[in-house]
Amino acid sequence: MSILIKNALVVSQNARRRVHYTDVFIDENVITEISDHIRIEADYKIDGNGRMLLPGLINTHSHVAMGTMKGLVDDVGMEEFLSRTAKLDAAQTDASVYSGTSLGIAEMLRTGTTSFVDLYYSEDIIANAALPEGIRAFLSWVALDKGYTTQPGDPIKNAERFIREFDSKSDLLVPGVGLQGVYACSAETMLKAKELAERFDRILPMHISESAAEVAACKKRTGRTPLAYMEKVGAISGNMLAVHEVYPTPHELRLLQRHGISVSHNPVSNMKLGNGPAAPVPKMLASGINVTLGTDSVASNNSLDMFGTMKAAALLHKALGKDPTIVSAQDVLDMATINAANALHMGRKLGSIEEGKLADVILINPYQSGLPMSRKNAVSNAVYSLQGLNVEKTIVNGEIVMDVEAIHH
Repeated sequence: MSILIKNALVVSQNARRRVHYTDVFIDENVITEISDHIRIEADYKIDGNGRMLLPGLINTHSHVAMGTMKGLVDDVGMEEFLSRTAKLDAAQTDASVYSGTSLGIAEMLRTGTTSFVDLYYSEDIIANAALPEGIRAFLSWVALDKGYTTQPGDPIKNAERFIREFDSKSDLLVPGVGLQGVYACSAETMLKAKELAERFDRILPMHISESAAEVAACKKRTGRTPLAYMEKVGAISGNMLAVHEVYPTPHELRLLQRHGISVSHNPVSNMKLGNGPAAPVPKMLASGINVTLGTDSVASNNSLDMFGTMKAAALLHKALGKDPTIVSAQDVLDMATINAANALHMGRKLGSIEEGKLADVILINPYQSGLPMSRKNAVSNAVYSLQGLNVEKTIVNGEIVMDVEAIHH
């Protein structure tokens, strides 16, 4: 299928961060031409007049199968949250994992997320739920010590079986492995997961330094903070995606930089659970660490709308730093697009609207919340004014997978 989008305000996110009115031609699953007045005939023509075209947003941390848990674990601290969600997780069935995944993906596609990173067990069921939806899914089977899990069998073996079974099922599906956290993973488990991720060249997402209690417990048990402990046992990998990183030490920031480890910043989840003050994102950006954005689950966020996460990220750091310039709208849009693509080792294919890249884009109707719209304010409006419900069409891999007009009819 070919798609021609005419005269949209394109926020390209290319190296120059160009914003301009132009046409975009998609042939099959690739953006093949970006220029004014394209005259090629297309199977599907979209009038982009008065619309904004953005790269699809990339959510680098979720537990999508928890979609049925929205609003069930609110206004409690971290320990109570973990205890209650563990019980809810233990009660999950194959059917509830599937339905929760379908709910979560529907919310993501409706609000402009075209790719997501997931960390959970039963990723085979999640994969089967994701495939018919047409979203790009990076699914990491969670590994942890047997004493901490309710999943049958050995989590590392489960992860490898999942990778082998789903590795060639779809170009949209990337099966992998992840780690729960140092509080549930021995050095042996972390090393096995690292080896598995490196052998199959997959990212390795991991909760790390999410709360002060986690850091204190690790320090008491090992004499080191989480990432420093992983360094000691040889478990650090450049494939890691460090999720949360609210409490890194200066040494750990240097480790992130040295090993090229990307960070998934989850500001809404961290604030809601009281896991403050916040990940030191300004320091990370200043030192060249690749920072991305994640929503976390709907149990700890109540929303998978990445527009809300972008706004929260910008405002949180301005407030904490008492500096309105400290994290800009452009910074957070980068986190949700090109930075995230780089974290997934997909920077050459995703994260920006450029010729030759995969056609993952979202068409936005800025009416009401995003008006007025111009080249000068497009990025600011995308971050500070728009919401996911402004998304009119979500295109993944050259396919229109969400169309508001179709929903309304």
